Amino acid sequence: MSLHLMRDLENLKREILTMGGMVEEALDRSINAVMNRDADLAREVLHGEEAINTKELEISEEALKVLALHQPVAVDLRYVIAVIMVNNDLERVGDLAENIAERTLDMARLSEEPVPYDLNQMAETVRLMVQESLDSLVNQDVQKARRVCELDDEVDDLHREVYRIMRALMKEDPESVDRATHVISTSRALERVADHATNIAEDVVFMVEGEIIRHGGIEEAE
Repeated sequence: MSLHLMRDLENLKREILTMGGMVEEALDRSINAVMNRDADLAREVLHGEEAINTKELEISEEALKVLALHQPVAVDLRYVIAVIMVNNDLERVGDLAENIAERTLDMARLSEEPVPYDLNQMAETVRLMVQESLDSLVNQDVQKARRVCELDDEVDDLHREVYRIMRALMKEDPESVDRATHVISTSRALERVADHATNIAEDVVFMVEGEIIRHGGIEEAE
């Protein structure tokens, strides 16, 4: 590997870690905002969305420069491809954090009655998945990446439970429809964050081992 390629790959690593930190912070704030119905914190998340979008574009441009200038192969090529894919997933997580913040503002405008479901377990699992997926990227830890993938089923189950309980609540108490709808929307956003964390973990497996496990892998898909 040339010194110039090594330098540019290290720069890509720093940039994707910066992006990951920005997105993790936005997600944490949005989750804390919705749990505490904190409208001010939700607004902070919304104000930070532009910075995440800008960083996503910068990383995409840098990755394309590396491909054009150095034409990397083998593990280096997989690394650049993984960065491009992870970058996209992180930007989507930022969008979902914004979505959760918007739901927080909607709920804050409703009555003072508490949110009719405790999303804490799902939120903590999703937080862990995002953190662990980024850790697996930094350390190229395939085992940790595969554990993230396993947690996705748990989040899916929790989301289905939320939907079932909120649907029953809306039937029993029509006045709860608005609040229950926002809970379902928040749960759905958290479930999608878990999907993107899983995508990142799958990209780590691809980067390190060259194995495509997304959608069951190529052989199963055929």
